[in-house]
Amino acid sequence: MKITILSRAAHLYSTQSLLRAGEKRGHKMDVIDHARCNIMAATDEPQVYFEGERVDDIDGIIPRIGASVTEHGAAVVRQFELKNIATSIDSDALLEARDKFRSLQKLSAHGIGVPRSFLIADTLDLPWIYSILGFPLIIKLLESTHGNGVILADNPQTAGSVIDAFTSRREKVLVQEFIKEASGEDIRVFIVGKEIVAVMRRQAEEGEFRSNLHRGATGHIVALTEPEKQTALAAVKCLGLDVAGVDILRSERGAQVIEVNASPGLEGIETVTGIDVAGKIIELTERKVELMRRRKVYEGKRKS
Repeated sequence: MKITILSRAAHLYSTQSLLRAGEKRGHKMDVIDHARCNIMAATDEPQVYFEGERVDDIDGIIPRIGASVTEHGAAVVRQFELKNIATSIDSDALLEARDKFRSLQKLSAHGIGVPRSFLIADTLDLPWIYSILGFPLIIKLLESTHGNGVILADNPQTAGSVIDAFTSRREKVLVQEFIKEASGEDIRVFIVGKEIVAVMRRQAEEGEFRSNLHRGATGHIVALTEPEKQTALAAVKCLGLDVAGVDILRSERGAQVIEVNASPGLEGIETVTGIDVAGKIIELTERKVELMRRRKVYEGKRKS
């Protein structure tokens, strides 16, 4: 098979891991930068162009879409879908998961535990919101990644100053309850094709509440409880994702999903667990390519 990875840079760990895993299984692997792809909408022949050349003759794509280019990246993925090329991540699911508040809305509507969260519309309502969430509380930018734009506020004065600073820049702000009993720890559950393939516990370094490995947190192997497994699988099913990293906090109310990442990094999870997660993604892509081939044969027979 010929499989193309959509990635901003070929040297990134996740991209390299996927390249190695695909080549190990005998596939012809390639990388193109989705941010540099031009898309042509046409009734009879939708096309994707990269460096002036049509991107044709490929069997499947593996999107690695960063938050800064979500809209364009999803449009590129959608164009490949229109060309009947298999993709490991659906374009609509990618968009939905990337919108933090929208995904929390959907998860909560399906009975999946999430921290109490407010999307701020009017700062005049902040005292009322504080009375519900209490202190400390978490303030997040909707498009934050790796813990950037995520702040712990201990009092109304700090919270108000941070929120005013963000809203003055017309940023969308999420205010969320602080799960004290999590103690700076969360669990990353990596799911591929409706199967939990790897799990790690991330512990923030002393004095830090954010458990991102990019911020000095340490990763450890951990076993999930059955309710935690069901929560993670339900979250991915709810958002329609086939590849995802589900981040869970352990709370007195049970597992709370704080985020579902549609383009989770592979370095931390593979290093900590020793599991070839990239290989699992390649296997999923293989299955999707085969299903697409069968569909094309079926549709061809119907037309004839």
